[in-house]
Amino acid sequence: MFTADLAPGEEAAPLLGRIASGDERAVRECVLRYGPMVLALARRWSTDRADAEDAVQEIFFDLWKTAARFDASRSSERGFVALLARRRLIDRHRKRLRMVRTEPVNAGFDLPDVPSDEELAVTDAVSAQEALAALTPMQRRCIERHLLDGRTHEEIAREQALPLGTVKSHIRRGLLRARALLTGQRVSQEEK
Repeated sequence: MFTADLAPGEEAAPLLGRIASGDERAVRECVLRYGPMVLALARRWSTDRADAEDAVQEIFFDLWKTAARFDASRSSERGFVALLARRRLIDRHRKRLRMVRTEPVNAGFDLPDVPSDEELAVTDAVSAQEALAALTPMQRRCIERHLLDGRTHEEIAREQALPLGTVKSHIRRGLLRARALLTGQRVSQEEK
């Protein structure tokens, strides 16, 4: 039954055709006949014995699925099994190389509580209100008219009876000051 029991040059009874036709006994015979060879190949390519055994199982499962592709005119059964095993082992090796290596986290390590999106939105809104309150009344009024009401600089200038350049300066300085307040930067004299 084992390939090693055969005389030199003697070919074992074909199994892959029987496997392709659904013969369960042929699958068992195939594992007995080619298992040692596949395990030897898997041990060369694997990191440990358990990984090698997993690889052997995958290889025989794949062999069971693809046995119908075997063509005796192109190779021997042994060659077909060895080639299929080699391809699967190379695939596993490449997959292992692509895996991100991680390090275990200490048991006492806890992640800080992350605020929800709603809590962040409320915090941002409060910060924005505080930054607007810190602006001069004219900067705040010009920014509110421009950003909240959607008015153009020219419309704000007409409403406030101010020159256009002054309105643009109030908006620019107000935005710079608000940004500095929101990001915790120092407010320069130009931004006041």
